[in-house]
Amino acid sequence: MTEVVIHFAGFGTLAVYCIIPEYMSGHSHYATIKRQKESKDAQKGQVFSRLVKEISLAARAGGGPDVNSNYKLRVAVDRARAANMPKDNIERAISKAIKTGGVLDEITYEGFGPQGVSVIVEAATDNKNRTSQEIKNIFERGGGGLGGPGSVSYNFKSQGLVIVKKENDVQSQTLKLIESGAEDINETNDAMEVYTAPADLTSIRQKIQEEGYDVISFDIVKIANSTQTVSNASDAEKILDFLDSINSNPDVQKVYANLDIPEDILKQLDK
Repeated sequence: MTEVVIHFAGFGTLAVYCIIPEYMSGHSHYATIKRQKESKDAQKGQVFSRLVKEISLAARAGGGPDVNSNYKLRVAVDRARAANMPKDNIERAISKAIKTGGVLDEITYEGFGPQGVSVIVEAATDNKNRTSQEIKNIFERGGGGLGGPGSVSYNFKSQGLVIVKKENDVQSQTLKLIESGAEDINETNDAMEVYTAPADLTSIRQKIQEEGYDVISFDIVKIANSTQTVSNASDAEKILDFLDSINSNPDVQKVYANLDIPEDILKQLDK
């Protein structure tokens, strides 16, 4: 546990406890590295394509096409709106998913990358055999390999994640985010990462915005319970190149890894 101490003039001191992964002190986990990279070189076309698939898959999930009863669809639609996707495109994606049903299959791959890093890949495809072979090839070229179901997923848990622009008064902002319903909070160089239960993501994001904070992005993600630290720049570069290769596959929706890179090594890669 980390103790966040907040001082109120004339009212003493309030100590608020929240769970913050230890590796965030001078380190960056893969979700943070990936987000910062994507913010620099995001391609709208690819973003829209992945969001359409995300909406289609969510609409076919147990909650159906109603955003009020299907929280995954609500998150997908909200993310599409935040990316300025036209309303017609969103409605068309939902309608098509309901009518055609099995056009896209959702597949999750688990495996190990360079240095034994645990990786989960979520894909949406109209050709399972093609996609599976392509993902298998990427793993093998990277010096790793695919594993069976449960081989790495036991180390990950699903959470809602809201990325909030960091304010100058971090202690005050942290308290407000906790009051908004945050379960965990990580402070990074440029933002506050707010973790929630997946089903609470929409309501907590709205509360955060009502507090006047700038929400950069939000999503349902998988976070590693324990991470693997990379000890040198050469290994870090090899692993990141491998993960970029997976991300570049057009059928891949999301990639998760238990990668942890110390800030001093990340700085070496930026040179």
